[in-house]
Amino acid sequence: MTGFGSAISNDFMVEIRSLNHRFIDIAIKMPPYMSKLEIDLRNIVKKRFHRGKFDVSISFINHKVPQLKINKALAKNIYSALLDLQKELSIPGDITIETLTVYREILNEEEPQYKIEALYATFSEALSNLEIMRIREGQLLADDIRKRVEYLIEINDKIKLLVPQEVVRWREKFTGRLRLIIESGIVDNNRITQEAAIMAEKLDISEEISRIENHLKQFIEILDKDNSIGKKLDFLLQEMFREVNTLAYKSGDNNISNLVVEMKTEIEKIREQVQNIQ
Repeated sequence: MTGFGSAISNDFMVEIRSLNHRFIDIAIKMPPYMSKLEIDLRNIVKKRFHRGKFDVSISFINHKVPQLKINKALAKNIYSALLDLQKELSIPGDITIETLTVYREILNEEEPQYKIEALYATFSEALSNLEIMRIREGQLLADDIRKRVEYLIEINDKIKLLVPQEVVRWREKFTGRLRLIIESGIVDNNRITQEAAIMAEKLDISEEISRIENHLKQFIEILDKDNSIGKKLDFLLQEMFREVNTLAYKSGDNNISNLVVEMKTEIEKIREQVQNIQ
């Protein structure tokens, strides 16, 4: 889910932005001499969030701007080495301060003094502010998903009401096939049994309807929980989609087929939204 959280202390300013992402992806931008803390900061984010793309920015407040420190010993060594090379190869020109600034190792940022505990406290505060915004968005998202699930329940109930008509339609079809067999004068018990088995398999969509109904009930129960539910909901949607496909394969009724298409469309919309739920 998207969100933004920030916090400022005497020494630090922390800003954290999050975007929708199926997995967790963390990018931290901070002064290079603080890189030793990056793993710990990543782990703090992972303990509180399980999905999302997080862009973290950590900087010092103005009075904590690091000072540049010149490595004079290294500068002298480089200057002497260049002079020796110039004499040996008879290279014309002057070796100036601009020549030395090419060697970035000469200039170092002097690490300012700071308290790690203060950084962690500011970082946690920014995460908390981010979490508040994500929770608000999550509630709106959950409300929309719940409405779509209730609509799926309505569609499933409509399909359930059409099952008796489906039975009548297949009974008439089977009776017609049986009449053709009898009229041919050759009564094959095996063929009659086979036709009956095919009809029975085609008719039995009640199991799929029941499983879809159970999946939808489970979905709402999980949606009402506060812990990490995204992956569980995604799994249930996959199971639902499988049952809907089976239902579409078994039924030849146009009304049921239209409802199945509508159900598939709604499930896909929910799956897109569930990718954003932690």
